[in-house]
Amino acid sequence: MKAWSKLISHNKQASDSYEDIPVGGGGHGGLTILTTAVFAVGEMAGTGVLALPAALIGTGSIGILLNVMCAIVSAFTGALLGKCWIMILDRYEEYREQVRNPYTVIGQIAAGKFGRYLVSISINFNLFGVAVVFLLIASGNIQTLVHDAGKNISFCYWLIIVAGILCPITWLGTPKDFWPIAVGAVIATSIACVLIFSEIIKDNIEEEQVPLSPPINFKDFFTAFGTICFAYGGHPAFPTFQADMKKPENFGKAITLSYLIVLAMYLPVTISGYYTYGGDAKDNILESVTNGPVLIIVSILITLHLICGFVIVINPVCQEFEEMLRIPKEFTIRRALFRTVMMLLVLFVAESIPHFGAILSLIGGSMVNLLAYILPPLFYLRLCYMEGDWAVQEVPLYIKVACVQIITLGVVSGISSTYSAIVALADSAFSTPCYININTHV
Repeated sequence: MKAWSKLISHNKQASDSYEDIPVGGGGHGGLTILTTAVFAVGEMAGTGVLALPAALIGTGSIGILLNVMCAIVSAFTGALLGKCWIMILDRYEEYREQVRNPYTVIGQIAAGKFGRYLVSISINFNLFGVAVVFLLIASGNIQTLVHDAGKNISFCYWLIIVAGILCPITWLGTPKDFWPIAVGAVIATSIACVLIFSEIIKDNIEEEQVPLSPPINFKDFFTAFGTICFAYGGHPAFPTFQADMKKPENFGKAITLSYLIVLAMYLPVTISGYYTYGGDAKDNILESVTNGPVLIIVSILITLHLICGFVIVINPVCQEFEEMLRIPKEFTIRRALFRTVMMLLVLFVAESIPHFGAILSLIGGSMVNLLAYILPPLFYLRLCYMEGDWAVQEVPLYIKVACVQIITLGVVSGISSTYSAIVALADSAFSTPCYININTHV
């Protein structure tokens, strides 16, 4: 606890030292600490609530500690990423105007072209994959709700319908243009978590206890760990939120608040779901909860979150490519056309891919580990010791040790989780793509 207190103290001191920087990256009547935290929660929460109880099957009870550890480490590396952006704003005036790809800029300045391309490819792969997962789950939830109401419409058609509804909303520019969507996502998920928890407790009282899980093995453990990493890895979009803040130097406070909220949402559902359903917990915990009116309400709320979350996670990908294609920052027909094409690509992949459980593990083990646990401390140390027309940023020994430990653990766990997720994907039963046989998805 003393070490963690030192880390928080260092974060506050570093943040205070930057408060007089004339930053323009967020000074456009942008986001506050609270609204930034809401955006971060809106991006992360939702899918994690559904997937984490089943993830504990692979880790056992130690998975509870892994959840807390991932939240703490993610908050720390998120704050480091925020300080990287503040250093860049302090040193380079050209980035004090609105920047659409801040994480990529951090990678370029810290590690040259290699860093830029590594960050760009990782972010786009990660968030594009998350968008596909959100579309899959939202469409599946709607199909189930409509089916329970007595109407059978193919899942493949629901993908098209939901994508069509979302497409015009994705045309909105940057996070500050659609903050009500983030608020809606957080409210929907908060209410859903309370209702899911209450239904799980009800099932725990009324039903017989089931075996918790089979013996833990390497593949299942690291596949589950990849899912846990995914649940807390909002870093690819964090810099875009910070770039829209009124005071970007307060990003560390916002990100700490966001992880406290996420933990408060995740832990009750994760722990109760695991100890109630044990080895029978499904990848989507809603499939384990007893059917009833409350489950219908929860499904609607989670679907609303996923729809809102989709707009949040696809936005940084669109901004990145729009910067490359020199599409104007203000709204034009070019933006609308480009983002429509992006939606069609997401739809095509969603129509081609099976279940989402192993996909979450693959993204979490590979891209999230890289973007959340390896690159932020690496870039932070590099920027602190870069020489130029500025003072060298001294880094306390305990921060260096923490950064090295996080990088090392990130590399080891990332390789292990990615390997395990690939094996799990290879072993899973892939469903037929929609465009081959749509009748199999009714």
